[in-house]
Amino acid sequence: MRTEIHPVNLDPNRHPPMYSSMARLLELLVTQTRESTVISWAGPVPFFGDLSSAKVATVGINPSNLEFVTNDGVELDQEARRLHTLRSLGISSWDAADGTHVRALVRTCERYFTRNPYRRWFDVLERSMAPSGYSYYPLGERRMCHLDLVPFATSEKWAYLPPANRRALVDQGREAMAELIRDSPLEFLILNGRSVVTEFETFAGVRLDAHLRDDWSLPRRDGSQVEGMLYTGQIDRLGSIEFERSVQVIGYNHNLQSSFGVTSTAMRAIGEYVGDQIASATNSKACRPTPV
Repeated sequence: MRTEIHPVNLDPNRHPPMYSSMARLLELLVTQTRESTVISWAGPVPFFGDLSSAKVATVGINPSNLEFVTNDGVELDQEARRLHTLRSLGISSWDAADGTHVRALVRTCERYFTRNPYRRWFDVLERSMAPSGYSYYPLGERRMCHLDLVPFATSEKWAYLPPANRRALVDQGREAMAELIRDSPLEFLILNGRSVVTEFETFAGVRLDAHLRDDWSLPRRDGSQVEGMLYTGQIDRLGSIEFERSVQVIGYNHNLQSSFGVTSTAMRAIGEYVGDQIASATNSKACRPTPV
């Protein structure tokens, strides 16, 4: 039997489509099995930050378990809490969630960077994007947000999950992400690392163009180099959901948070490239003649 979230105050004429997307993700969360390794008491996180005003989104695979727990596995609480859980919402299971809980989950996603963001992870991307002028934080003039292909945190690291589990979770996240992109002002997706690029290609059913970038290469101790790779493309749909516009996709092979020896020079070069591409696209759009 399919579990349904109580549709209290989820009238589509009164609330953004993201509320409906969140409600469907809660339905999926109720059906997760122990084998999926999804942290069942942690709320879905389809986006981080102010999606409604962002032109640019960085993209990862799925939320870290450290969004919800300490390094010792204890649930974050009070001022340390980043996102909602069953405990923080005062309910015993997700099928008890109603419209009030759905709105609370959406608000914590929207306000993520004004509370207690996981800076050890996000500030690396923030620094890399600094040359572009885009920021996650409210003081930035040009706002960006973050999306994950899979909106559920898992107790095991993504790389250690069985391939069948990864595929199932990616399939579950596609519709929600497609709806969020469609209903947002997003124009650019920035893929953080080769594993994200690989998952995104499967997720979107596309093959991105690969380009060697010498200025993104990383030196090794033995004198050799880890090549820097750029991936580019565009999408105008995900699955059956069309965007009615093209969204530019830019990726790089280095995972900036975990790749050994990522230099500030390479990080800045990546940020400058992304900034140049965004500026070029913006200028090109501004110069287009207005249809008569």
